[in-house]
Amino acid sequence: MKLIKRIFKFFDKHIIIPITKFFVFIGEKLKTADKPLEMALTKKSSMIIISLVLALIVFFIVDTKSTTLLETNAEVIYNRPVKATYNDEEYVIEGLPEKVDITLIGTKANLYLAKQLPTQDVIVDLSDLKPGVHKVNLRYKQSITSVEYKLDPSVATVVISSKKSETRDIESDIVNLNKLDSKLAVSSVKLDSNEVIIKGTEENLAKVSKIKALVNVSEMIDPKAGTNSLKDVPLVAYDEDGKVMDVEMVPSTVNATIEIESPSKDVPIKVVTTGDVVFGKAIKNIVTSIDSVTIYGDSKTLDKTDAIEVEVDVSDLKTNKQYTKTIKKPSGIRDISNKTVTINIELDDEATTELSGVRLSYINLGSNYTVQATEQSSTEIIVILKGVESVIKEIEPTSVEAYVDLKGLGVGEHEVEIKVKGNDPKVNYSSKVRKTTIKIAEK
Repeated sequence: MKLIKRIFKFFDKHIIIPITKFFVFIGEKLKTADKPLEMALTKKSSMIIISLVLALIVFFIVDTKSTTLLETNAEVIYNRPVKATYNDEEYVIEGLPEKVDITLIGTKANLYLAKQLPTQDVIVDLSDLKPGVHKVNLRYKQSITSVEYKLDPSVATVVISSKKSETRDIESDIVNLNKLDSKLAVSSVKLDSNEVIIKGTEENLAKVSKIKALVNVSEMIDPKAGTNSLKDVPLVAYDEDGKVMDVEMVPSTVNATIEIESPSKDVPIKVVTTGDVVFGKAIKNIVTSIDSVTIYGDSKTLDKTDAIEVEVDVSDLKTNKQYTKTIKKPSGIRDISNKTVTINIELDDEATTELSGVRLSYINLGSNYTVQATEQSSTEIIVILKGVESVIKEIEPTSVEAYVDLKGLGVGEHEVEIKVKGNDPKVNYSSKVRKTTIKIAEK
């Protein structure tokens, strides 16, 4: 009863009386208004009723808010790291979760306060444990004791093993090479240390196949031809299947000196025509907008590349025509100075002539065999040339290659097809005799 009386006095003093005074003040101001309204607002009984109603409304709102703040709620903090206390120089810990989820339980007011304070750590003390398998409890150092907590997981089964160490060689591995300027190439990488000490369980160390320094060329600042440096290159341990191994490495990073070159070579544009122009016509001239391009790549690829071929389909071409073709990069070529070329093809009337004295060669002959001629066509052939007269009359026998493919053939006589090719794309080459008989004998 005393509590109820105190609550009533509190509401009477702090809510009902102030509201009543407020409406009395309003009533005095409205004396000039209509009589019914004035009478309603100036009667003491009316004011008390209105004040009581408003007081009840205010009480309900405050009570609702208070109830909400006092209700029990739960909030989850995800992925909090677990910190273990142990002698990391002597032991290796396996099975301990890296992160856990924390469920906080309490009133909204306490949860709000708990979130404003610095988040504490999830800890586990393993300092007194010896090598072996142990089940340990994880503990959360909460900021507010009035808030309960639950960890997921709250218990872990850990394996404590003695730490071993070995010295291993380091290999360099260049990554993100595609992000390097296409005109540049890495010629060599030198590390400031070629060895690393790896630490871990004896079982894990036995699985380590190689240690690689991952030289990320995309992290180099403004790489240029010459000597470049890269600090803190990470070391990664791999097993024989290429899987990353979880072992400690001392040091964990190395510094790298990277030599970059920009090898290039100028090579001619070689137009290769496919298909045949209309009957009675031949290609008189092929003119390109550029005669050569500069190609960039490694030295071995450049040495093998003597020209850049651009293919043009002239099937059923009737009149002179201009083509704009994309210059495709051969395999191994990283960049090329020009991306397109314009090709003008000029036609004229076709003429035909025969070219004698073209030597016949053999390819893919087994190393323990030799070829014996059975007829004149086994050593020299006649080649039929078709093209514009001014072009074909300049063709020499030495510029034409005639050959037969002996792949898979053994001792005996064989009838084989003669193939002919030349270096002038404006001319059509063919053998007057399509096949010849050759005799293969053992050496």
